[in-house]
Amino acid sequence: MKSIAINCDLGEGFGNEIELMPHITACNIACGGHAGDAATVRHCVQLAKCNKVQIGAHPSFVDREQFGRAYLDITPVQLLPQLVAQVKLVQQACAQYHVPMQHVKAHGALYNLAASDDRYGQVLLDLIKSLGGGVLLYVPAGSRLQALAKSQGIGVVREAFADRNYQENLQLVSRNEPNALLKTAHDMAVHIARMVTKQQVLTVSGVEVPLQADSFCIHGDQVGAGDRLQDLIPLLLKHQIKISQNE
Repeated sequence: MKSIAINCDLGEGFGNEIELMPHITACNIACGGHAGDAATVRHCVQLAKCNKVQIGAHPSFVDREQFGRAYLDITPVQLLPQLVAQVKLVQQACAQYHVPMQHVKAHGALYNLAASDDRYGQVLLDLIKSLGGGVLLYVPAGSRLQALAKSQGIGVVREAFADRNYQENLQLVSRNEPNALLKTAHDMAVHIARMVTKQQVLTVSGVEVPLQADSFCIHGDQVGAGDRLQDLIPLLLKHQIKISQNE
């Protein structure tokens, strides 16, 4: 039996945190850039504590109108203090409820940009360094950011996506494409099982590409995400895969 961690982006205005939280091992809490505010952050931190779920901040470009999914014309120097301010909301809530903030995971366009552009990747590393040690950075498995973090001694969680299709360069298929999303628990289970057992991902071109991940993301912004997650757990067990936290 193999073990995997499941993380989910929460606090994004969909109101499904209570439904999702019991079935995940880590949460990434929106903290004001693309969604969320101090009240929603506190709500998610409290739920995470009750469900013994690891807590992370989910900062983004400050762009609520486009949900943080557009690339903004902002310099790394301008970006860093915006990210620090967002993460501070999660730190404050964690202090209030006496729980640790385990990690940071960038959202949307920033996540993708930082994975391939070292200037923006360095902003995330500088953010982690500013937090005083012990906080991990979620990185796309196999990305430039993973290597950059390793070179600077930053601890990472290598992430893959349970509900997204991949291209051969390990970039996600654009959400504008009809085959971007995996929409059934069965398809997600097969997708995850291949990545876990073969350490490969089947890309949309039919080519298998090496990929090693520590945690698998399921997006909470899809309709029926909670039902699919509940259905996924017994399907993974059939593949001899169980869900448990990263140590």
